[in-house]
Amino acid sequence: MKGDDFLGIYAATVNPMRDDYSIDEAALCQHVSRVASVAGIRGLLINGHAGENFLTSASEKKRVIELCRANVAKECLLVAGINAENSLDAANQAKDAAQAGADALLIFPPNSWALGPHPETVLQHHRFVIEACALPIMLYQAPVGAAGMPYKPELLSQLVQLPRVVGIKEGSWEVATYEANRRLVKRIAPQVAVMASGDEHLLTSFILGSDGSQVSLAVIIPEVIVALETAVKNDDMITARRLHDIIYPLAKAIYGTPPGSFATARLKACLQLLGRIPSAVTRPPIGPLPRAEVEQLGQLLKQLEIAA
Repeated sequence: MKGDDFLGIYAATVNPMRDDYSIDEAALCQHVSRVASVAGIRGLLINGHAGENFLTSASEKKRVIELCRANVAKECLLVAGINAENSLDAANQAKDAAQAGADALLIFPPNSWALGPHPETVLQHHRFVIEACALPIMLYQAPVGAAGMPYKPELLSQLVQLPRVVGIKEGSWEVATYEANRRLVKRIAPQVAVMASGDEHLLTSFILGSDGSQVSLAVIIPEVIVALETAVKNDDMITARRLHDIIYPLAKAIYGTPPGSFATARLKACLQLLGRIPSAVTRPPIGPLPRAEVEQLGQLLKQLEIAA
């Protein structure tokens, strides 16, 4: 498969959990089925940051992929996140994902890279995953504020030329860097899809150019995210700005409110308030959200007229 095969909007799903912090499989199946059935959703990003991938075991990750594959249409592409500090663990996760039915992999940078990894370390980590299976590969460009985790232009140029790399989730969360990275990738590896990731500036990213998007707000307002991309493609900026006015305050409340590590807890709180998952439980040490913040999210959903 090529980058062109992966164009479109992907919803980054959550993993609903019970009070004992185990994954609620029934709720997960309902969650992914509902989101995947929305017209215009090309696929799902599962076991991503929104799916608490750094807090779930390898066996849980594989089970999530199996359940998702069994509960969405075969045309719905499943991109499975690979997040491991150890390259051998990452390679094993890749093998599991291929066996469980994933269509592609998204390789997240290990958290230890915040200290600033050697470029060859980054390349070697990706090569281990690439050599472990035959699935297409997507890269993750971390936010500019994530210390040493974002890939510098020289390293990004090497990564996009690795075998089977078909896309990049461009999560710089900063417009100028997004545009610079997109221009760089399209010059060096034009076959690689560059997908917008910053929920707050999706409108700007779509205007600058994007090959789709992988965002967690698409589990709350999938129709709005799809409609925004369509409006920009049709040069309908009046509609695009109206939709952006729905997306922006929600993105600020979920991602732009300290601490940023509570983003998934906020996503789950919104989904519970909307009646789409039974519980907002997140795995320790994340959450629970203060009651006042949950109430504020509820008020925002009502103001934005987001229905249950």
